[in-house]
Amino acid sequence: RTAKNQDNWPKETSEPNTLIQIAIVYDGNDAAIYRNGQAYAHYSLDAPAVSFGTDSFVLLGRRHLDSAGGIFSGLIEDARIYDVVLTQNQIKSLKPDVSSEPAPSAWWDFESAKPTDRMGTFPVYYLFGNARTYNGRLVLPDETSFLVCAPEGKQISETIEMTRMIDYSRRLRLLFLNDKYRPGYHFAAPEGICMPFDVNGGIYWRGRYHLFYIFQDSAGKHCWGHISSTDLVHWRHHPTALEAKPGDPESGIFSGNCFINQSEQAVILYHGVGAGNCIALSNDEELNTWIKYPANPVVAIPKSDDPNYGKYESWDPFGWLEAGITYAIFGGNPPTLFSKTGTQWQYLGKFIAKFPGVADNEDVSCPDFFRLGNKFVLMCISHNRGCRYYIGRWSNEKFYPQAHYRMSWLDNTFFAPESLQDNSGRRIMWAWILDGRKENIIKQSGWSGIFSLPRVLSLAEDGNSLKIDTPEELKSLRYNPVELKDITIEADSNMNLQGIKGNSLEIDVEMASDGATNFGMSVCCSDDGREQTDIYCDVNEKVLVIDTSRTTVEDIYSTAAFAGSARSRIERAPFELKKDEPLKLKIFIDKSVVEVFANSRQALVRNIYPSKDTSIGVKLFSKGGLVKILRLEAWQMMPSNPY
Repeated sequence: RTAKNQDNWPKETSEPNTLIQIAIVYDGNDAAIYRNGQAYAHYSLDAPAVSFGTDSFVLLGRRHLDSAGGIFSGLIEDARIYDVVLTQNQIKSLKPDVSSEPAPSAWWDFESAKPTDRMGTFPVYYLFGNARTYNGRLVLPDETSFLVCAPEGKQISETIEMTRMIDYSRRLRLLFLNDKYRPGYHFAAPEGICMPFDVNGGIYWRGRYHLFYIFQDSAGKHCWGHISSTDLVHWRHHPTALEAKPGDPESGIFSGNCFINQSEQAVILYHGVGAGNCIALSNDEELNTWIKYPANPVVAIPKSDDPNYGKYESWDPFGWLEAGITYAIFGGNPPTLFSKTGTQWQYLGKFIAKFPGVADNEDVSCPDFFRLGNKFVLMCISHNRGCRYYIGRWSNEKFYPQAHYRMSWLDNTFFAPESLQDNSGRRIMWAWILDGRKENIIKQSGWSGIFSLPRVLSLAEDGNSLKIDTPEELKSLRYNPVELKDITIEADSNMNLQGIKGNSLEIDVEMASDGATNFGMSVCCSDDGREQTDIYCDVNEKVLVIDTSRTTVEDIYSTAAFAGSARSRIERAPFELKKDEPLKLKIFIDKSVVEVFANSRQALVRNIYPSKDTSIGVKLFSKGGLVKILRLEAWQMMPSNPY
């Protein structure tokens, strides 16, 4: 113990980079400090000497674990603890990185990357802040940096672990807050690289929207994360909903859905990795507690000696209740249909024999089946083409598709759709936006996984296509509005919008073509013109386009898509303006994501990764004729993710 008043002791006069040996010796109630082997300070303890035993731990760089007081910043070459009193001559003889006689009880020479105690007394260690070992020394560059060492299995390690988690949590939060590509109002993975990041289990339950998503734990096992919201904008994190535990038949939790059964319980029907399709039940107010069915899997993966082998595949299930009967679609090529009577599931055959507009190599995965108006809609993916939907009729336990549309055209970026019906009758969907960055860049960022904005689906007037809109709730994020109107863009020209800039925006524009064949808006434009993302309608080709070929000058994009196909940078979706119909675009820019909604009947989404700080400009352009801007409104968007 040192005296509180240190004014009477000599001040340190050495240069900051000079290494000094400091030895503190306790002999009964006497305490002495030696500097480079010379007596430096000496006094008697007022209180009895304190004993340190096997429940102790070691701090280097900080006096107390739970306090920032008593900070040492600098370099430590060698640190030792002896359980005997050393003489002055013994202290003088000590050399860094050289063993001694008597041997120390604990010894750190910092010669390896791990600051381990060579004597094994304190084998558990944690580096906090910017602490690190380098060139044979412990580097403590600032007041946040320190080293904690503890015995194996020591109870105080729980305190150390909590301190470590708090420290890491702060560092992770700062990392994400400073990440120029992490979205602000698109829901993003709370931490870690989620691959896959399928949206799952959407349900409106007792006044709240609930969504689930796949993530991977520290062992690499797939689990279901859980979030909820009352406004579709701000999401609360819940405890992990489903994970594989000892004794479970599955080794991980894969895609599925959530529905309400005849007993008014919430039911998750999910694929148990390595086992088959399984069930978990909850009647919890917040859906925090899920009880897995003891007889899982309810439909096992067929084995080669199973009479059902080759008839169906037990994966990617979707269940629903209709007319008192529980049905389930199982993913596959083709998908199959099951029904449940009591506790038994019965195979009913193919859900549909042939899907129009689908190549033979396209599977049906992540199915989502629901009634919309007087029709039924099947949303799903094929792994190589992304999201698509079918509209048709459901009759005699068969689905008869009458129309087929894609929701992802260039590749599979728009992936793993999930929808729910809320208390107002709205059908709302989300999808996973696949990360377009290179793998090493993703790893450096510490996260990957983005949900699309919620989309409100309704049946179009023709009854054979969907209207796609954004929910009113997104308007709550708007601030700093700007309004422009009665603007004319001359043929083959562009116009910078000085009052509208940013990388977190919503822009609503209504444009009328007067002979223009190609017109729209460029966003995230840099001052030097090298970076920009173009959004436009091509009248002749009858497509809506997002061109990200000039989004960034950095080599950041992955060269392969999720399923391995070549990834281009220009996506074109079928879109035709009717005679005298203006183009109405809703454009949402959110750091690394652009989503575009056109005339309530088409929607596109792409990753963007502008590298320049000046890539925040907005331009209007027209080719082949002039364009009149009937209305243009823009808002900055308040981030809704916590970080």
